[in-house]
Parts: sequence; structure tokens; C-alpha cells
Amino acid sequence: MEIHLRSTPKNVTVIEGFPGFGLVGSIVTEFLVNHLNTEKIGSVFIPKMSPIIAIHNKEIVEPVSIYYNEKYNLIIFHIVTVAKGIEWELADAITKVSEELNARQIVCIEGVNSNVVSDKPDVFYYSNKPDIIAKLEQLSIKPMSEGIIMGATSALMLKLKDELPMSCFFAETHSNLPDSKASAEIIKVLDKYLGLEVDYSPLLKAAQEMEDKLKEILSKASEVQKEQDMKTLSYVG
Repeated sequence: MEIHLRSTPKNVTVIEGFPGFGLVGSIVTEFLVNHLNTEKIGSVFIPKMSPIIAIHNKEIVEPVSIYYNEKYNLIIFHIVTVAKGIEWELADAITKVSEELNARQIVCIEGVNSNVVSDKPDVFYYSNKPDIIAKLEQLSIKPMSEGIIMGATSALMLKLKDELPMSCFFAETHSNLPDSKASAEIIKVLDKYLGLEVDYSPLLKAAQEMEDKLKEILSKASEVQKEQDMKTLSYVG
């Protein structure tokens, strides 16, 4: 694993979102990167990642990019690679960067399965620190009492435990398809929690556009992975 950082701001808040259920994490981080004044300060390379990049607006979109917002002292992990098979490595990378930058807390974004279809999905939280829990309760955000978390987010939660302050936000989504409404509710909660002063007027439209972009990138990545698997099988056979 290689981590490249061009600058090292300190006492940051780290926000990560994996392309998990409903692509909620990826849509939220994409929105924040585009709607806050951010600069790309680094990237992560994991050998087991699928060797694929996307080109968007004439620029390369790397599988794992690290962005910085000076106003709110935020580090945003923007992840568009399929995390299957590299969950622990991604968790390691986020932990190492957070420790190097003396992170005050890590904020995890994820979608969770729900059988209820709603125009305003619920958002739940989990935290490992009493002071964070007290703040979230004051903001009337619901705690997650029961649930199953899988993939890279669960790897990060298991790795952190009590090492670093952590707050996780889970938006209900009823489909594996990209869910812009669930993502919008997460962004509203983050706005209250971190005071980001996000302009809500273009929110759903922007989320829908990002949903289409991310769906295309991940679909192509999945196709490439299938082609590689078929080549491997042909070599073996």
C-alpha cells in the first residue's frame, strides 16, 4: 500500500464514504468535494485494486483520492473503486492518514438496507465517544440500535474501536441502486453536525448527477474486473 500526501494539515476532521449500499458514501463525499472549496492533496494506491481509472472533465479520477477543505479543516476520502477484497487495506489507509494528521475524529458515511420506500429516509448514528453521542442527541439524530454493517465501513469501525473518536451516519436505502435521496439526508445531517453551511437548493439535482456519474464509473470497473477474472480462468484452464 502506498499513501501520497502533498500537505499535512493537523487536527482535522476526516470524512470517508465507501461505494457501499446505495452508493451513499460515494455520492456524499463527491458532493462535499464539489460544493466545498477543496483541493486534492493526496491519493492511496493498493496493489490489489482493479487497474482502472476514469476520466471526467478531462481529468483523471483516481480510485482513492484525498481532498482538503481549509475553512472547516476537513479531510475527505473520495473513493470510487470497488472495495471488495481490499476492505482491510482501505481501513488501514484511512487510519494511517488520520493518525498522521492528528485527526480529531473520523466521520463514516454508509447506506443501510430498509424495506421502506420514503422521500425522506431516516438517518441513524453510531459513535464510540460519550461527548459525540451527547452532541448528536442534542441535534435529535436517532441512534442505531440494531443493524448489520458490512464491507469496508465495518472494517474501519472494527479497526478504530476506541483508538480515535468516530461518528458514523447510516441512511436508510431500499435498493442497491444509487440513492440520491438517502445521500441528501446524510448531507443535511452533516451540515447540522459540522456546521458546513451547504446550499441545499441544488442538492438533489447535484446528487442525481453524481449518482449517474458514479454508477457509470463503478459499472465499468465491474466489467473490467469480470474480464480480468475470465482471463485468469483461461490461463488456468
